[in-house]
Amino acid sequence: MTNESNLLLSETDIIKGCLNKDRKMQEMLYHRFSSKMYAVCLRYCKDAEDAQDLLQDGFIKIFKNLEKFRGEGSFEGWIRRIFVNTSIEHFRKSVKKFSVTDSQEVTVEDPSWNALDNLAEKDVIKMIQELSPGYRQVFNMYVIEGYAHKDIGEILGISEGTSKSQLARAKAILKKMVEEKLK
Repeated sequence: MTNESNLLLSETDIIKGCLNKDRKMQEMLYHRFSSKMYAVCLRYCKDAEDAQDLLQDGFIKIFKNLEKFRGEGSFEGWIRRIFVNTSIEHFRKSVKKFSVTDSQEVTVEDPSWNALDNLAEKDVIKMIQELSPGYRQVFNMYVIEGYAHKDIGEILGISEGTSKSQLARAKAILKKMVEEKLK
């Protein structure tokens, strides 16, 4: 299947084909969205191998649940939400919960932090992958996906304060990594 033929078909045609279990249409859907969704998976994983596993899991969910797409809003947005949720699910299963008391929570805000603009995307992804799973999850959900701390807390089963604290710590660690990288 060529990329050119993939671009000629509408999302509606590809969705209909996938619902009819047409393998070529399923392959087209995969090729149309796999690179973007792989990037989403990479942000939530510690390495490329885990990201590949999440990519596969996400597409399995898409093909199993495609009939649930109601055509409201963006199809790519619907797919992206599945990948973010799959990543969060994976995180919940693989990470033990750590209790953080209010006295351990520290908020560090640094609005002037924009050194990431000077780095290549692959460098930034690698740095995010080096964060501990909890910090990585909160950082991605807040900074990349736009969740509020209250929502992050509910989804991950942590307090809103813990979410804020983990984000602050993730930013501090990333800032240090960036400074070292730019030296």
